[in-house]
Amino acid sequence: MGIENYDQLAIFVLVARERSFTRAAAQLGMSQPALSRSMRQLEERLGVRLLARTTRSVCPTEAGEQLLNVIAPRFEEIDTELAQLNAFRDKPAGRIRITAGEHSALTVMQPVLGKLLPQHPDLHIEVTVDYGFTDIVAEGYDAGIRLGEQVAKDMIAVRVGPELRMAVVGSPAYFARHPKPKSPHDLTQHNCITIRLPTYGGIYVWEFEKKGQELKVRVEGQLVFNNIAMRLGAALEGLGLAYMPEDLVRPHVQAGALVQVLQDWCAPFPGYHLYYPSRRQSSPAFTLLRDALRYPV
Repeated sequence: MGIENYDQLAIFVLVARERSFTRAAAQLGMSQPALSRSMRQLEERLGVRLLARTTRSVCPTEAGEQLLNVIAPRFEEIDTELAQLNAFRDKPAGRIRITAGEHSALTVMQPVLGKLLPQHPDLHIEVTVDYGFTDIVAEGYDAGIRLGEQVAKDMIAVRVGPELRMAVVGSPAYFARHPKPKSPHDLTQHNCITIRLPTYGGIYVWEFEKKGQELKVRVEGQLVFNNIAMRLGAALEGLGLAYMPEDLVRPHVQAGALVQVLQDWCAPFPGYHLYYPSRRQSSPAFTLLRDALRYPV
């Protein structure tokens, strides 16, 4: 098989994983017609259909899924070995793909990148904000960042952040119109800014704990968001109560723009961990990033 055919196999892996010609073409920096033509040539050469195409999506056929399961790990091994060659360079180099939630991307990744990247111009980091439980192996990521309790047991986990706490906050203007809740049950009488997350299959239930007593409250309100910035903005505007990571609202509480309530019901919980496959050989670039993210204990 010629070199160009190996290129087509690599393109097939990306298309099958992305389930989109458009996204795969964008990542490869090639036109969508050229990518489609390359896939047709591969299918003609192999004599089997690898991708099922519709007007809205693309997914592997049974034969394509079998081929993907066989060759995808091989390409990962090649990528890892090529990354190992960076050990012979004076400075770490290469591309690292990370999946993280919005809060961890802002509070864990961003501060480290601001210090690390100027010192290592050949290092390239791609961070994808994703609220779901991403299969980093299947999706081609080098690592992910999630809460410690969410990391699968077959992964290596490195602590990258302190313990966290949630906070219930509202603006002074909101509390001028509504009494402060004295217990989590009182939240059912408030206009709460709710959260929709794919990991929970719907509206997120606010969780509380006090002296070992756990309590979950299904709140309601006029607003539903799936991101931090809009929840915080709505709370600052007095549109309702928000349930937010305490470290993000602390400056606003200290400035008097927000008022925190139910502090005694918001217990600390394990913070973020970087996780990656136990069989993964760490490249110098990945080792550099992992060590920079590691939280001192």
